[in-house]
Amino acid sequence: MGVHEVLLQLGEVGRDRLGVVGGKAAHLGELTRTAGITVPGGWCVTTGAYRAVVEGAPGFDALLDRLAGLPADDADGLAAVAAELRGLVASRPVPDDVAAAVTAAVGRAPAGTAWAVRSSATAEDLPTASFAGQQDSYLNVVGADAVLDRMRDCWASLFTDRAVAYRRRRGLDHRAVAMAVVIQEMVVPNVSGVLFTADPVTSDRTVTVVEAVPGLGEALVSGLVAADAWTVRADTVVDTRIAPRTVAVQPAPGGGTRTERLDPDGPPLLTEDRVRELVRLGRTVEAGLGSPQDIEWCLSGGRFQVVQSRPITTLFPVPDTGDDHLHVYLSVGYQQMMTDAMRPLGLSFWQMTTPRPMAEAGGRLFVDVTAALGTPSGRAGLLAVMGRSDPLMTDALRTVLDRGAVPLGEDPATPAPVHGAPTTEPLDPDPALVAELVAEGRASVADAARRIHGRVGPELFVAIREDIPELRARLSNPRSTRVFMTAMDAAYWIDEHVGEWLGERPSDVLTRSVPDNVTSQMGLALLDVADAVRPHPAAVALLREAGDDVLDALGSVEGGAVARDAIVGWLDAYGARCVGEIDISRPRWHERPAALVPLILGHVDGEEPGAGRRRFEEGRRAAEATRDDLLARLRAGVDGEARAARTALMIDRLRTFIGYREFPKFGMVSRYAVYRAALLAEADRLVAARVLDDRTDAYYLRFDELEQVSRTGHADLALVRARRAEFAAYEALTPPRVLTSDGECLQGSYHRDDVPPGALAGLAVSAGTVEGRARVVADLSGAALEPGDVLVTAYTDPSWTPAFVTVAGLVTEVGGRMTHGAVVAREYGLPAVVGVEGATRLIRDGQRVRVDGGSGLVEILG
Repeated sequence: MGVHEVLLQLGEVGRDRLGVVGGKAAHLGELTRTAGITVPGGWCVTTGAYRAVVEGAPGFDALLDRLAGLPADDADGLAAVAAELRGLVASRPVPDDVAAAVTAAVGRAPAGTAWAVRSSATAEDLPTASFAGQQDSYLNVVGADAVLDRMRDCWASLFTDRAVAYRRRRGLDHRAVAMAVVIQEMVVPNVSGVLFTADPVTSDRTVTVVEAVPGLGEALVSGLVAADAWTVRADTVVDTRIAPRTVAVQPAPGGGTRTERLDPDGPPLLTEDRVRELVRLGRTVEAGLGSPQDIEWCLSGGRFQVVQSRPITTLFPVPDTGDDHLHVYLSVGYQQMMTDAMRPLGLSFWQMTTPRPMAEAGGRLFVDVTAALGTPSGRAGLLAVMGRSDPLMTDALRTVLDRGAVPLGEDPATPAPVHGAPTTEPLDPDPALVAELVAEGRASVADAARRIHGRVGPELFVAIREDIPELRARLSNPRSTRVFMTAMDAAYWIDEHVGEWLGERPSDVLTRSVPDNVTSQMGLALLDVADAVRPHPAAVALLREAGDDVLDALGSVEGGAVARDAIVGWLDAYGARCVGEIDISRPRWHERPAALVPLILGHVDGEEPGAGRRRFEEGRRAAEATRDDLLARLRAGVDGEARAARTALMIDRLRTFIGYREFPKFGMVSRYAVYRAALLAEADRLVAARVLDDRTDAYYLRFDELEQVSRTGHADLALVRARRAEFAAYEALTPPRVLTSDGECLQGSYHRDDVPPGALAGLAVSAGTVEGRARVVADLSGAALEPGDVLVTAYTDPSWTPAFVTVAGLVTEVGGRMTHGAVVAREYGLPAVVGVEGATRLIRDGQRVRVDGGSGLVEILG
C-alpha cells in the first residue's frame, strides 16, 4: 500500500469514502469543511491497514465462520469466540508501511504532543445504526509507539462482546465490517459534554439537550459523574439541572487519564449564553450532516470543538407534511392492534384499502387529525371517541392540546363527521341481517378469487385495482357499520346505566358466547382439531417432531390422515389469517401450517375432549343467567318495568350484533389472501425471468412500483436492498400513540393514584381476577402455553385468538376496550388488562402475576 492509501488527512475524507475511513472519520471529515465548526486536526488510518492485518492472520476466517454459526442468544459462545478474535488481531504486527506512515505523521508534531486514538468502523455512525460505544477509543496517547499500540487495540475492538452482539441483532455480516482509526490532536478541555440536536427521549426535533461535565468527556460516557443538563426549545432554555460533582477525568502526565477531586458546590459549568451558542453549533452540524445528531464537544480556550458526531438512530421518523404548520397524528397500528413495522407493499395496500388519507413514518401509518382538533365540535368528538376506546391515546392528545399547540377555530357551517363516531340510528335485534351480511361478504371474496385467479403480468394488477373499490365498499357498507355501532353503543349504554342503577358493569359477561363471532369461533374450532388429533398417538408424536412439511409427513403414520384432514379443514376456514395480518407481506397460516402445531399440541395436552362446545355453552349460560338476574333486580327497583324493558332491548342488541364486529376485518383479510397468492405467483414469475432475486423482493416495492416492474421487466434492486435495511431499522423502533410533525412521540399516562407498589396500571377490558405464571410471548408460533398461564405480549390481533382458549388471563401493551383482543377476551370470560406500558419488559417470563380485569391492575407476585 502507498502512504496515501494508508493515511489520509481528515480534511480529505467524507461520507463518500465510508468504506475506506469508517463512519466516525467520514463525519469528522465533512465537519472540517463546514463553516463555523472547529474539529481537532488529525488523520485517518484507512481500513486497508486493518484488512492487511487480518487477511493473512491464521485462523481468522475459521473464527468468523464459528461466530456466524452461533445462535444469536448464545451470549457465552459469542463472547468466547469474540475474545479469541480480539486476541488474534491484537497479536498481529502493524504492517511496516503503516507503522512508518503513522510514525512520520506523529513525528512532525512537537515532542510530547498528546493524541486521541479513536475507532472508526464502517458500520459505525450510520443513519440506522450508530454503534455508539461498541468499539474502543483512547485519550491522551503520547509517542508514536503508544499510538501504534492503541491503533492495534482499536482494530481488535471491532470484536468486543458488545460490538459482536450489536451486529448480530442488526443482522450485519461480521466479514463486511472493517475498522479504520482516527488519530487526532488531543484537546485538553475545561468542560466537555454531549449535545443532542433532537430530544433523544421524546424525538422532538424542536428540542435540544445539552449535557456537560468538567474535564474530559470520559467521565460522562462512563457514567462516573452526573452531568449538568439544559433543555432548550428554539432559543429558550426551558429546563436546567445542575448536578453535584465530586470528580473529573483529566489527562495524566505522560499519557492516559486520572481522576481529580472537585468541590461539589461549584457553579454551573456553562452560562445560558454558552448553552445557546452550543445549540447554534448543533444546528450547523445537523444541517451539514443532514439529520439530527448526537455530538461530543469540548470547550477549550474559550472555543467549542467537535470531536465526534453521529446520527441519533433511535428517533422515530417524521411524516412529510409539505408545510411548516404543526400537525398531530394518531397511530393506526394502536387502533388495529398491530404496531409492528410494515413493508412497503403492506403499507401501500392498507392505504389503498382505507378511505382516509394516511401518512407514513417508521414503517407505520398515521392519521392526521389536526383539522379535527382545530374546531370545537371536531375536538370534542374526537376526544369522546378516543376516550371510549383508548385512554392513553386520549391523554397523549390532551398533552398536546393543553399546550395550546393546535389553535382552536370556529365550527364550519356544516361540520364534518367525526372519525369513528356513530352517524345512524340503532337497529332492532335481527339475526337474519347478520346472516345476510356474512353471506354477502363471503360471496364477494369468492367472486374476487374467481376474477383474479390465473391473471398474470399487468392484467393481474388491473384486476386487483378493479377489485379494491369492492373491498372498500364492503368495509364501509352503511348497513354493516350500523350493525356493529348498534352493538357498541348498547355495550356503553348498559355499563353506564346499569352502573348507575346497580353499581355494576355487566357487559363483559353479557358478551360471552355470542353468535356469529368468526374470531372466537376460530379459537374454539382449533379445540375441535385437537379432539380429532388426540386419539391417534402416532400422529401426536409426529406433530411433536415435525418441521415445515408437517401436513405431508402426517400421511405416513397411523391416524395421520384424520389429523391432516382436521388441520386442512381448519385452514380452509381460517388459513387466510396470520399474526400481523393487515400487512399483506406476512405469510398466512395456510402457507405455514407448522406455526399452528404448538397451539394444537397445547390443546391436546391441556384440554379434555369436547372442550370447545362445552366452553361455548358455559359462556352462553353465564350470559343468560346474568341477563335474567339483572332484569329481575331492575324490576324490583325504582321505575323497574321501564328500566328492565330498556335494558332487555340493549342486551338483545348487544348479543345479536356484537359478534358481527369481527367479520368485516375477516372478509378483508380473506381478500388480502387472494391478492397475496396472486402477487407471489407473479413474483415467482419475475424471479424466473431474473427480474427479481427473490420472491420476497416484491414486499419492498409499493403496489404501483411492483406493477411497473411487471410491465417493464426491470427492477431497481438497489432500492430493494436499501428498503430491506430501512425496514430492519424500523422494526427496532417503538411507535408512538400520538406523533407530531415536530417529531415528538407521546404515549400517554393513566394518572392513577391507586396503583400499589409493584403493580402495573392498564385498561380494564374483561372482568375477573386470576393468578398464574406469566408467559411473555413475542411470537405465537413458538409459544409454549399451558392451562392457567397468563399471556403477556405486545399486542393481540385476531390471529392470537386460538391461544386465548388455553390461557387464564391476558396482559397486552396495546389495546382498547373495543379492540379485537378485548372483545374476544370478554367472550371467552378471560380476565384481561390491556394498554400496560412496558409489560413485556417489566414482567419476566415465568413470574407469577395477578391480573385484575375489573380494576385494570397487574401485580407482579414474584
